[in-house]
Amino acid sequence: MGKEFQIEIDSLDLGQILDGLRAREESWRNTAIFLRDDYFPDDAFACEDCSDPDEAERIARHYQRIISSIERQIDQQGGW
Repeated sequence: MGKEFQIEIDSLDLGQILDGLRAREESWRNTAIFLRDDYFPDDAFACEDCSDPDEAERIARHYQRIISSIERQIDQQGGW
């Protein structure tokens, strides 16, 4: 694990960061689905640069861990 930081940020900006992270997670999950099942889960889907469904799933899980960590810290500080 890398060095931990404490960052102060406006709640609206934090919401935008979470939206972006969720979009990245979804894109990687869709890539894993496409690579595993040869199926486009969304008409607007653009496959990430990856050829291994397991790698795509690991990347999606990494994004989910980041999102969960941020949400946990938000909850610890009294929520939105």
